[in-house]
Amino acid sequence: MKKILSLLSLLCIFQVPAVPVFAQASKSAVDYVNPYMGNISHLLVPTFPTIHLPNSMLRVYPERGDFTSDEIKGLPLVVTSHRGRSAFNLSPLHSDGKKVLQNVYRYSYDQEVIKPYYYAVSLLDEEVDVNFAPSHQSALYKLQFNKKGEKSVVFNTSSGRVAVHKNSISASQQLENNTVVYVYGEFDKSPIKAGIIANQAIDAGKREAAGKQVGAAFVFPAATDQLKFRYGISFISIAQAKQNLEREIKDYDVEKLAATGRAVWDSTLSTIAVETPVEADKALFYTSLYRCFERPVNISEDGRYFSAFDGKVHEDNLPFYTDDWIWDTYRATHPLRLLIDEPVESAILNSFVRMSTQMDRFWMPTFPEITGDSRRMNSNHGVVTIADAYVKGLRTFDIEKAYESGKKAVQEKTLAPWSSAPAGWLDDFYKEKGYIPALQVGEAETVPEVHSFERRQPVAVTLGTSYDEWALGQLATALNKSADAHLFLKHATNYRNIYNKNTGFFHPKDKDGRFIEPFDYRYAGGQGAREYYGENNGWVYRWDVPHNVADLIALMGGDDLFIKNLNQTFREPLGKSKFDFYSQLPDHTGNVGQFSMANEPSLHVPYLYTYAGQPWMTQKRIHDLMTQWFRNDLMGIPGDEDGGGMSAFVVFSMIGFYPVTPGLPAYTIGSPFFADASVKLSNGHTFRVKAENFAKENKYIQSASLNGKALDASWLRHEDVMNGGVLLLKMGDKPNRNWGANNPPPSFQMK
Repeated sequence: MKKILSLLSLLCIFQVPAVPVFAQASKSAVDYVNPYMGNISHLLVPTFPTIHLPNSMLRVYPERGDFTSDEIKGLPLVVTSHRGRSAFNLSPLHSDGKKVLQNVYRYSYDQEVIKPYYYAVSLLDEEVDVNFAPSHQSALYKLQFNKKGEKSVVFNTSSGRVAVHKNSISASQQLENNTVVYVYGEFDKSPIKAGIIANQAIDAGKREAAGKQVGAAFVFPAATDQLKFRYGISFISIAQAKQNLEREIKDYDVEKLAATGRAVWDSTLSTIAVETPVEADKALFYTSLYRCFERPVNISEDGRYFSAFDGKVHEDNLPFYTDDWIWDTYRATHPLRLLIDEPVESAILNSFVRMSTQMDRFWMPTFPEITGDSRRMNSNHGVVTIADAYVKGLRTFDIEKAYESGKKAVQEKTLAPWSSAPAGWLDDFYKEKGYIPALQVGEAETVPEVHSFERRQPVAVTLGTSYDEWALGQLATALNKSADAHLFLKHATNYRNIYNKNTGFFHPKDKDGRFIEPFDYRYAGGQGAREYYGENNGWVYRWDVPHNVADLIALMGGDDLFIKNLNQTFREPLGKSKFDFYSQLPDHTGNVGQFSMANEPSLHVPYLYTYAGQPWMTQKRIHDLMTQWFRNDLMGIPGDEDGGGMSAFVVFSMIGFYPVTPGLPAYTIGSPFFADASVKLSNGHTFRVKAENFAKENKYIQSASLNGKALDASWLRHEDVMNGGVLLLKMGDKPNRNWGANNPPPSFQMK
């Protein structure tokens, strides 16, 4: 747990709508967070402005399409999954008690304020000002009514049970996979009338109901000008929801609760302190860091948790975390947490192991959510996350169970994307031939495990599984499982089986070993290129061998050709109109040529220059991309922000190094965005990255030293970072083409 600052040092002044202003000598880390960043999407899903405490069970955001939406749908009580809809809904209104009622109200709104720990909005038509603050499993609303007459508050569940008793309400909502979320709430005043909504009116004689879109309403006297509503949530029971509320919120003081939340956030975000005269860069950095704590969420409640992985309530004092889209977060979010919040990362990995033991089959999860493992996307990158933690020294989880569940996931579960089916013909083929076969144009799909929309994604799956098996090979070696190590490390180079040496791309190949021809690496593969790749095209997946970059360089013919191909990725035109390109590849936004800043398989690509002797080009690319696509404004995120999946890239890159290969205890040096970045590590040490001659134009490293010793390597060992100290980078406005050129980051080599 993060240490909560003393509230005596925080003076809270509220206005209308009540916006907390805290007395301070200077801005703290939390004050730079802008949850609105990215609220208007470039094409697909926007980045929602989530109000929550770090990794906490209770999360909310205004229920609307994006920032351009003209209305909000009531007031949410809890969002049960990242980017999911809210469960339960609260709607305040002025009423004479006889007004025709509906279960959910849409509001025109203004004067909205969102902080990580606080929400305020004015509901214009009803003339109600709203203030909200969350705790971990509970929250508090304050409703200020500005018109005369009786006041009503309507409560809704879309599918479940509602019960009204005096000034309290309890309810349930059915989610997927036999998962239920519960709520218990109390008003600070007693109503003059309450009951279930029936035929658009309050039936005071009916205190309980169940079904679809069930509503209840409370009516308060005309003299009431302010109401407060506190509530707790649970995935176990109504009684547990009430217990969660009583444990966390003792009164109805929303200002005090917001101050507590602000202190928690400031302590969490202050783990990394940065210095720069560029205020916008601080806002970008701390907003990105805040995004990394939105998930996974701790769903343990007083030493118990409901697991959708087996449908049971478990007693366990170790926190249980879920809602982690590993395909996105394994790349940088988990490595970041391992540096700055190891106890939570340890609990998350322990949760992975427990999920594996609870499911019908002992398989490592791939996309764990509140409602269980949805098995979305492709590959089994949980094994990479486990390997990364283990090779970096984490020993606080059952590595034998983690290894076995990862091994079984790769060998016994089908590799077909978005599927939890057992292995079938497609998998047998992969084990024999070393690649996933593609269908020829017009060839019918006959493999039952293949998702009709997501398709086989044969290149993406072959490349991703090569990486997963490399990670398993690393673990097998460390665990002295020599036969497994030999097998998996051999399979780690399966990407070679689909490399087309004539074109220099990873090229889909059919079951007879023939490349699919003719072929367009920009547009082949249908919607999202899923018939061959996955969300991105062949230009992006050309670089998807992060565990063996040195071998990829060799396949392409050496450093010069590798650099030439890499440059061309950023220069290759779309080939068609933007309309045609994005109609087929809507995830492939944030384009610089064929490079997509908006999707996770691209995140490591600008760092690859360093492996071929041009660290200076990585330094240039990183600064260019950050300037082009990440900004402190409503469109400041180029694509889907998958709960830290993309934001962790920003955090690492702005500090000045990046984990190109999770599973190797090393980081590739980029180019810092701060004069000084100080990282408080989980072991109590501090690692600093200092930029001498810091200026926006001075993006190129001229020389470097680590703890006073000259450093001519373009990478850092994990051990050096965790030991603490200072990485001093002397910067300039022109490239030093020699620095680090002859000492590239490590890369797996098959003997």
